[in-house]
Amino acid sequence: MSKKILLPFGGIPLILTAQSCGEKTPAEQPKPLNIVYIMCDDHSYQTISCYDRRYMETPNIDRLAEEGTRFTNSFVANSLSGPSRACMLTGKHSHKNGFTNNEHGVFDGSQQTLPKLLQEGGYLTAMVGKWHLVSDPTGFDYWDILTGQGDYYNPVFIREGERVVRRGYSTDVTTDVALDWLSSLGGDKPFCLFLHYKAPHRSWMPDLQDLGAYDDKEFPLPDTFYDDYSTREAARKQEMSIIADMNVIYDLKMADRENTIHTPDNPALESYGRDLYRKDLPDGELVPGRMDSLQQAAWDAYYDPLIAEFKAANLKGNALSEWKFQRYMRDYCSVINSVDRNVGRVYDFLKEHGMLENTVIIYTSDQGFFMGEHGYFDKRFMYEESFRTPLIVRMPDGWKTPADIDAMVQNIDYAPTILEIVGLPVPEDIQGKSFLPLLQGKDPSAIGWRKALYYHYYEYPAEHSVRRHYGIRTARYSLMHFYNDIDEWELFDLATDPAELHNLYGTPGTEALTDSLKTELRLLQELYQDPITE
Repeated sequence: MSKKILLPFGGIPLILTAQSCGEKTPAEQPKPLNIVYIMCDDHSYQTISCYDRRYMETPNIDRLAEEGTRFTNSFVANSLSGPSRACMLTGKHSHKNGFTNNEHGVFDGSQQTLPKLLQEGGYLTAMVGKWHLVSDPTGFDYWDILTGQGDYYNPVFIREGERVVRRGYSTDVTTDVALDWLSSLGGDKPFCLFLHYKAPHRSWMPDLQDLGAYDDKEFPLPDTFYDDYSTREAARKQEMSIIADMNVIYDLKMADRENTIHTPDNPALESYGRDLYRKDLPDGELVPGRMDSLQQAAWDAYYDPLIAEFKAANLKGNALSEWKFQRYMRDYCSVINSVDRNVGRVYDFLKEHGMLENTVIIYTSDQGFFMGEHGYFDKRFMYEESFRTPLIVRMPDGWKTPADIDAMVQNIDYAPTILEIVGLPVPEDIQGKSFLPLLQGKDPSAIGWRKALYYHYYEYPAEHSVRRHYGIRTARYSLMHFYNDIDEWELFDLATDPAELHNLYGTPGTEALTDSLKTELRLLQELYQDPITE
């Protein structure tokens, strides 16, 4: 394969081969590259079968990996939806882009972002689906976004300022909007489509066709499900436990017609649960975020027997905890079925329209997610299941990229990578690094690739009560500092303790290692100009 180089041409980036530097007629010029960036909300790498085959099959996502590259050490900078999205859009850590948490954050849309830089380089840009950054999108030629967290059924969109209710299931509808936009393009300009799904965000409501898809599967209980959090105070003080905090009505849909399930710890959740799965919609009426009567009938036909069985069982103790885990996993994986189908729809559209030959497809999630590890659901922690995120990149036909890349990449790297792929300059103030050289097969050590990652989580006090913390992760070790109303350090040897159960901080014999990691941590804080240091 001839060596590929990047050359700007008339303001529009082109990828040419080293053998094609002579004059070309317009018909012979290679097409500029398009970008389709697909991002889910809370999609764990554990539920993508090219990463982990224990739980489910995802053939369409796997196809991207088979034809492209799977990143095996992909991480985020702040494991929370809004802040993670801001990091991706800006290529900067949270303290630099200004969006540190969902509770009080409003994204400053006037700042430099990836879509704006692409527009300046001649690209058409579109944002479709979940935005979750409070302010209106900027830098997009077209935007059509879900309101807030979005609804699974009959979702409300804001289409360039206009509210629109669309009938159907959110993942399908979001894909419909995206493909309609692609169909409207004239083909004279390259494009970058940001396609962001709500799924599989809490409370994991499957498409009707996927109800019961995993009812015959017994999911393996994680080895750490009954973690006692010994030596880890912050891990113990969270409020994201499947056992203690997952609600059978709000999360697991056990809100029956008679509303006889009670939650003494929070009675308001019962009425909220009834409203969430409301049964009283007039036939044919479309209410934003609510099921119509036909959808509700199908929902009830599935859930009513489950609710009756659950009430009759009157589960207690570990039996109840493990029932909640199975119910959670079945709902979550059922939601992923729709994601995988729609990834297939996007792929097929690009193939049918002759776009695969010049379109980069990226698949990722805004962060990782706990699938019962440590007894948790949700994310936020710097622990591996939350910190890691899936990342698959399928380069256009003709590119030969590594099947796997093991070097550590982070979501602040997405913006500079996309810019370099399409031949646009990367501004000096972007903190991420382009991993295009890794996709080109270059050895990480030969190009001076990073050997450590920096992480900082800010949202506390807030839902789930995960304490603020920052930290460093190297190939072998993870060191984090929990602060604010707590002062605790945690140190893990990922080679001997990949489940992060045994906090080594302060144990005899780890002094030199700890000092070395703290020195590296301070250097990263200085590099990224984080005002919070140890």
